[in-house]
Amino acid sequence: MKDILVLFYSRHGTTAQLARFIAQGIDSVPGAQARVRTVPGVSTVCESSAPEIPDSGPPYAELRDLEECVGLALGSPTRFGNMAAALKYFLDGSTPQWLSGALAGKPACVFTSSGSLHGGQESTLLSMMIPLLHHGMLLLGLPYTESSLMSTRTGGSPYGATHFAQTGGTISDDERQLAVALGARLARTALKLAH
Repeated sequence: MKDILVLFYSRHGTTAQLARFIAQGIDSVPGAQARVRTVPGVSTVCESSAPEIPDSGPPYAELRDLEECVGLALGSPTRFGNMAAALKYFLDGSTPQWLSGALAGKPACVFTSSGSLHGGQESTLLSMMIPLLHHGMLLLGLPYTESSLMSTRTGGSPYGATHFAQTGGTISDDERQLAVALGARLARTALKLAH
C-alpha cells in the first residue's frame, strides 16, 4: 500500500470534513491509502504551545510524513483569500525537504472551505499551490469531465475541491462528489508515477 498524505488545518470542522471525503476517494483506489494529518493552530502568545497529541481528530503532521508519502492533498480554510497561518507555518519548516528534493515529482492537490461564496476560495487554492510548485510537485485539479463541477451551486473549482460553509456546515452532494473524485484522481496519479 502506498500512503498519500491528506494534510490540513481546520478551525470549525468543514475543512476537516472535506479532508475525510478526499481520504475516502484515496482509499477507494486499490493500492493506495490515505494518511490523514493536521497541524496545530498558531498562537499569538509566544510561550504557548499545542499539546503533542491533539485532543481529537488525526495526529499532527511531521515533516517525515511529507517524505514518506507518494502524493499530497493540502487543505486549509480561507483566510482573506490565503491559506491559514497554521498551515503556512508548517510549510515554512519544510526547507530540508526542499533542499533534498523529497517532494519533487510527486502529485499534489489542494482544497479549501470559506464562510462566503466569493470569499477567496480560488485565491486560497492558488496560494497553497505556490510552495508545492517550489517543491517541484505536480499539481492536479478537477477536470470538467466531473459533472458535479458543472452542476454545483455551492463549492467546487477546477483548481481543487471547495466548500461554501454558510450552507449550514453541511457538505453538499456536489462538494462531496468533487472531493471524493479529487482524492481518487490523486491516488491513481500517484500510483502511476510511483511505478
